[in-house]
Amino acid sequence: MPEVELSAGTVAYEDTGGNGPVLVLLHGVAMDGSLWRKVVAELRTDFRCVVPTLPLGGHRKPMKPDADLSVLGVARLVDEFLERLDLREVTLAMNDWGGAQALVADGRTERIGRLVITSCEAFDNFPPGLPGSNLVLAAKMPGGLSAAFALLKLRSMRRTPLTWGWMSKRPVDHDVMDNWFRPVWNSPDVRRDLRKYILSVPPKNELLRWAEKLSEFEGPALVAWAAEDKVMPPEHGRRLAELLPDSRHVEIPDCYTLIPEDQPAELAGHIADFVHRTS
Repeated sequence: MPEVELSAGTVAYEDTGGNGPVLVLLHGVAMDGSLWRKVVAELRTDFRCVVPTLPLGGHRKPMKPDADLSVLGVARLVDEFLERLDLREVTLAMNDWGGAQALVADGRTERIGRLVITSCEAFDNFPPGLPGSNLVLAAKMPGGLSAAFALLKLRSMRRTPLTWGWMSKRPVDHDVMDNWFRPVWNSPDVRRDLRKYILSVPPKNELLRWAEKLSEFEGPALVAWAAEDKVMPPEHGRRLAELLPDSRHVEIPDCYTLIPEDQPAELAGHIADFVHRTS
């Protein structure tokens, strides 16, 4: 995997190359860019797919000890990533991670031509739902993250509502999940990075102010939500679409939050159609 050195540290990424429209695909906590592997397989012929692994627990190299890994700090890191790779007019897609509202509120949209927001943190649902609340409790206790993720070495624990059972309707391949969790299992510094993010969530009124700023995004947006989501309320998808001035809203059936896992072909079809229609 290629890497780029940013102010916070080293970020690895996948880049399929090519001359097609650029898609930058972002994942959530305790995952890496492989979340999008099935979608990339559908889109790579017609699009250049760039998939960074954000410092949210699935990253192999720890960030610098003084790195700002707050919600806003990670959003600024995404903006820096686009700048360093000189990516322009990108379609920025995200699943689970709700950085869109932070990017727009902070004015970091110069290189973003379109937004694709799929079942992610929104409004004040940070960290989201029951799994998010469980992570916050673990992060507040000494050794809590280590203990919480150690439980996920037991594959039977991965399908409970407190962990990953409500994240995807179908089990994620265990080898993929092992790769997601291995950095947290093995590196105290990666756990430090993850703890920073989990405990950095700003107050509710600030989160809601960020969300309202989405009304100022001038590009087209696709809001694609899991119709059966148990962690990211489907109502949030409808509200986001109402806030964004030029938006299209779809609900994808038979899936939970991780639409790239549950319904990759349908999601890829919506993304491709959206980009072609708005080009």
